[in-house]
Amino acid sequence: MQPTDDQNTKNNVKHNLKSSDATAQTHSNQEDSKTIITPPNKKKSKPSSKTRRRLKDALPVPFTIDGLSHDGRGVAVYGNGFDEAQGHSTDKHGKKVFVSFALPGESVKVKLTNSRASFEEGDAIEVTANPNPERAVPPCPHFGVCGGCNLQHWQPDSQISFKQSVLAEMLQHQADVQPEHWLDPVVGDRLGYRTKARLGVRYVAKKETALVGFRERSSNFLAELNECHILDPRIGFEIENLKALVSTLDARDKIAQLELAMGEFIPELPDGTQPVALIVRNLAPLSDGDIDKLKAFFAARNWQLYLQSKGVDSIQRIALTSDDDMSEQFGRLYYQLPEYDLTFEFIPTDFTQVNLSVNRKMTKLACDLLELKAGERVLDLFSGLGNFSLPLARLVGESGKVIGVEGSEEMTLRASANAQRNGLNNTEFYSQDLTQDCTAEPWANQGFDALLIDPPRSGAWEIMQYLPKFNAQRIVYVSCNPATLARDTKALLEQGYRLTHAGVMDMFCHTGHVESIARFEKIPA
Repeated sequence: MQPTDDQNTKNNVKHNLKSSDATAQTHSNQEDSKTIITPPNKKKSKPSSKTRRRLKDALPVPFTIDGLSHDGRGVAVYGNGFDEAQGHSTDKHGKKVFVSFALPGESVKVKLTNSRASFEEGDAIEVTANPNPERAVPPCPHFGVCGGCNLQHWQPDSQISFKQSVLAEMLQHQADVQPEHWLDPVVGDRLGYRTKARLGVRYVAKKETALVGFRERSSNFLAELNECHILDPRIGFEIENLKALVSTLDARDKIAQLELAMGEFIPELPDGTQPVALIVRNLAPLSDGDIDKLKAFFAARNWQLYLQSKGVDSIQRIALTSDDDMSEQFGRLYYQLPEYDLTFEFIPTDFTQVNLSVNRKMTKLACDLLELKAGERVLDLFSGLGNFSLPLARLVGESGKVIGVEGSEEMTLRASANAQRNGLNNTEFYSQDLTQDCTAEPWANQGFDALLIDPPRSGAWEIMQYLPKFNAQRIVYVSCNPATLARDTKALLEQGYRLTHAGVMDMFCHTGHVESIARFEKIPA
């Protein structure tokens, strides 16, 4: 996306955000415009019904945006250039307001949506002056209503630069450190990238149509979508057809969710011509007629069809052709890492990275940062289905060894199968509760030259307590939460490591989520 001029900014009305004819200019105080504020806890900031009723009829209030919160919302304060007649009562002066769809330096009209004692929240509905030159026209017509993403009004390059500043601020605040080298941001597909999602489904009898998609922002209601520009287009531009399909079912009011997973088209492999899988969550048994309608719809698109009536164990695949392998509960999906001549097999309920283009670059970057040599031993914690373990094994060669450890026994078996499928004999995988000290386990006492860790959002605080026992000289930490990465960085610094590299990866473009990577090296005694 390119920067918008004033006329384009005026046309940016997909979510009713308008601009005056003011010339776009950079905020006069660049340092202030980049100030990052920690936003309030959203779980605690949901407005009461009384507050919602009061704010519903409130007039828009003008504000100047001074900075951004960690999640990319504009931050303003009452009393900054405005008086009581403009809605800035003196008793509110200095009170922060978190403003969605606003960028630093802009003067905006804000429709307030939530009010608390220490802060307020709202949506920018009009840019009245100084539109930020980084403002962009949202590509999706549902942006601003749908809660699937929140930054489409901002140029992607600016989004990822901001996310790096968030990481830098958190590292400084929590660990009092900056990396010796900042890595260039890792970017890939920025639209049509999401290959995993759960879409809500609801039939609206009054409108005689079904809704399929994500929930509205700050709401439990489903957004009325016809398309999604973030989802892989194999699903993102089939939403209207999915809505029509659900509406024709006898059990249309008993379909609650569609869970989707997508891989790559690899026709020479089993199920490789069916790289899209959808699990239909049905709250009541489906009639033969309904199942026939689903089968016809899915067969026409070469999708895998599953029904789920209760828990995960109830998921069953529905055969569409005589070639479908029904010997197991799930069919197969695949993705590849061509750099390492690797093909991964997974099932629809497995965890995989949602952006395949970024994943290819991320795995290569992680491998490069570890600077592995033939014959070295590597420990991969939270190894999943082997996304990092297998390329690491390629690099250390037959004389080396990669040990992968994962909490899920099922994923551990999947990783072993993937290693075997790719002809790798220098890997071992173990299932282990990594929140407990496991350094007494036989696999943990083999000595490691390097360590890779890719924990969940909660980070790896428990592991930090016993990690020095592995005595790895080099560590690469892949994180989906910069706050926990910064916290764990402090622990590594205290244990004798230095932070040599850090950077961010555009895994979740147009959202506030930050994927990051850091490299640590042990300081010689």
